[in-house]
Amino acid sequence: MIYRRLCCSAIALALGVLWDFIIGDPRGWYHPVMAIGRLISGLEKLLRRLFPPTKAGERTAGVLLVVLVAGCSTLIPGAALFVCYRIHPAAGIVLEGLMCGTLLAAKSLKTESMKVAEALEMEGLEAGRTAVSMIVGRDTGQLSETEVIKAAVETVAENTSDGIVAPMFFMALLGGAGGFFYKSINTMDSMVGYKNEAYRYFGTAAARLDDIVNFIPARLSAFLMICGCLFCGLDAKGALRIYRRDRYCHASPNSAQTESVMAGALQVQLAGDAWYFGVKHEKPLIGDDIRPAEQKDIERSGKLMYVTAILSAVLLIGIKLIFCNL
Repeated sequence: MIYRRLCCSAIALALGVLWDFIIGDPRGWYHPVMAIGRLISGLEKLLRRLFPPTKAGERTAGVLLVVLVAGCSTLIPGAALFVCYRIHPAAGIVLEGLMCGTLLAAKSLKTESMKVAEALEMEGLEAGRTAVSMIVGRDTGQLSETEVIKAAVETVAENTSDGIVAPMFFMALLGGAGGFFYKSINTMDSMVGYKNEAYRYFGTAAARLDDIVNFIPARLSAFLMICGCLFCGLDAKGALRIYRRDRYCHASPNSAQTESVMAGALQVQLAGDAWYFGVKHEKPLIGDDIRPAEQKDIERSGKLMYVTAILSAVLLIGIKLIFCNL
């Protein structure tokens, strides 16, 4: 029984990957991550009213937020899958495949990053700043053209792990519900995991858990990206060299894993100081300044992201199928 369920889940993941590559996120569809975001916002308001605004109170409220959001986000899709698989395996595969496809972000990441390149080329710097503001959290109003390009490339690099390999890893491990578990944690980190006055204590649990769940996927992503350079005509040796040197050049133990590979692969320098909500955050540079970043680098980063996604799918689905036959 368990082996048949594993096989069904492997098929569903393969269908989800194909869905993401071919269709992506259709415009007008209500994305489940939006529901997770609303749940986080609603619970934050409730928990802040219930607990005192002290260090201990906010940290306790933050822990409860993580438990409630991750629990609901996992149990609800898990229950839906259980019911569908009980009705018929085909129904379960279809629902799980749809879940997996919805939670992966390869096509949407490529589309949104290329909008930055197209805006810069067709309409100029101001349009490029506006386009990149849609995919990054930093202030973009004063970015130069090179900085806009680098911001887009960094987003592709980071989301190769956060938006593709990591959710795929948890789907391979725990099925569609595992993908929702991961996305709930990743979404909490993006909403409350800031080191500012408002979230210094409230967001601690979400930020720490995000570091934990991304530890293996971030390193797997980096390894697959280095391998992917061989298929993209990029600098695999440089990617490995910069990865080994700069993979911890971030406050987060995971963020620089893929950024360092991308910097080495493209032979450009990424990261550095950035402004968030009007506050300057000093960050070390990643990579060597062999050449300035250019618009084509956004397209190159997207190609490496896609190849990495394919390698990840082949590896993870293959491992899952091997377990089906044991």
